[in-house]
Amino acid sequence: MIKTDILIVGAGPVGLFAVFEAGLMRLKCHIVDVVSSPGGQLTELYPKKPIYDIPGYPKILAGKLIDNLLKQAKPFKPGFTLGERADSFKKIGEIFEITTNMGTKLQGKVIFIAGGLGSMEPRKPKIDLINKFERKGINFYVKDPDTYLDKKISISGGGDSALDWAIYFSKKCKYPVNLIHRSKSFRGNKDSVDKIFELNKEGKLNLYLDSEVFSIDGENDTLNLISVRDRNGRECRLDTDYWFPLFGLVPKLGPLGNWGLDIEKNAIKVDNANDYSTNIKGIFAIGDINTYEGKLKLILCGFHEATLAVHGAYRIIYPDKKKSLKYTTIQGVTGFD
Repeated sequence: MIKTDILIVGAGPVGLFAVFEAGLMRLKCHIVDVVSSPGGQLTELYPKKPIYDIPGYPKILAGKLIDNLLKQAKPFKPGFTLGERADSFKKIGEIFEITTNMGTKLQGKVIFIAGGLGSMEPRKPKIDLINKFERKGINFYVKDPDTYLDKKISISGGGDSALDWAIYFSKKCKYPVNLIHRSKSFRGNKDSVDKIFELNKEGKLNLYLDSEVFSIDGENDTLNLISVRDRNGRECRLDTDYWFPLFGLVPKLGPLGNWGLDIEKNAIKVDNANDYSTNIKGIFAIGDINTYEGKLKLILCGFHEATLAVHGAYRIIYPDKKKSLKYTTIQGVTGFD
């Protein structure tokens, strides 16, 4: 039986930082995540994508940030149960017990839900054969961009992810990138939109606006062709080694939705005035999975939430103790033996 102070559901950046903050308070943590490696979206969706809004890092790759967070948490010896989904919990006296889909039982004095967007599923276009070619020319996220640099790339979408990857590949790929968007205007950052039109003028990117992919084809179970149609019915066929339909992710809470938590639009409502506690005493929700007035889904905001949640957890675990705030510049970082 695994026993700890804080059970953390979710091994993304916010969950990992919570381990560090808990360690400073001499609280031990164990993390459970359905994904087989730590990092959450940063590892699974865009490990090679740069992040620009982490304090102290003008630019850092998503995967590198996870490496640093793991290194930062290491002195506090967190436990990991990876590749298993937290399915249910029950209260045994003052202890929470989580059971995973594999039957593993984990016990903790409090629970942190740091599951990012929960169970993430890509928005898939309704096109014949799309399941046949998934991972055989059709990918719903870019994990290792360097493997595509000598390939013919097509991207569908109008948000930041589609624009960012279109710009990235247009600068590095051997062939011009095809960007297909169903509207004439983009939802992404204005600077990115300006760059898209600039790359189009330079001949590094082909733009298909007011257009959608309506059919796909391939040979030997591998994609090699997509067909595009605009609003006027004009059609064209594009030779394509890899097509990325980047229409975002559909967040689903999964089993967490049955825990009795106060849910609003697939997110967990929390008390942001204090410590990001939920309606169930002893359960906190931090990061993208929570919601409150003024919520911003940013990693750095999740770090702040994790810090306050740890202090809330300490008050529950040690109700008769008063923990004074000590700066790491004074006390340093002392790990667990």
